[in-house]
Amino acid sequence: MSDSCCSNSSNIMLLACSGASNLGQIANQTAVQLTHDGFGRMFCLAAIGAHINNFVKSAKDAPQILVLDGCQVGCAKKLLEHCDVPPDRYLIVSDLGIDKLMTVNWDQKQVDGVKAAARKCYESVVDASGSADFPKCACGEAKGN
Repeated sequence: MSDSCCSNSSNIMLLACSGASNLGQIANQTAVQLTHDGFGRMFCLAAIGAHINNFVKSAKDAPQILVLDGCQVGCAKKLLEHCDVPPDRYLIVSDLGIDKLMTVNWDQKQVDGVKAAARKCYESVVDASGSADFPKCACGEAKGN
């Protein structure tokens, strides 16, 4: 994956919880690894929540948004609702049978399971390569620079 935020990537915006439990860290690590795998691109949930205009606009303009929340509290989804940014897919890590522990440690096997569930959310939406141009970017650069 390119270091440029405006390089070609999947058109799925990944917005993940990064809460102070294993579930939040699993959600965050899932988004990181999916981005490295070329399946979607992680985006700054905090900047959207801070109402930074370019980030909110980018989220509203995103063709597809996958929200990864750690638990049923649903902080990431609630933040987006507050900003009038509707996700088109929503995944809760605890719904996959992973217990919430008050630790920031995570297990790769659990992350792999969440990655598989995230991919399954888009089986009929993403082509076999899983990549396409991401049309908008909050940095202000033209796509591909």
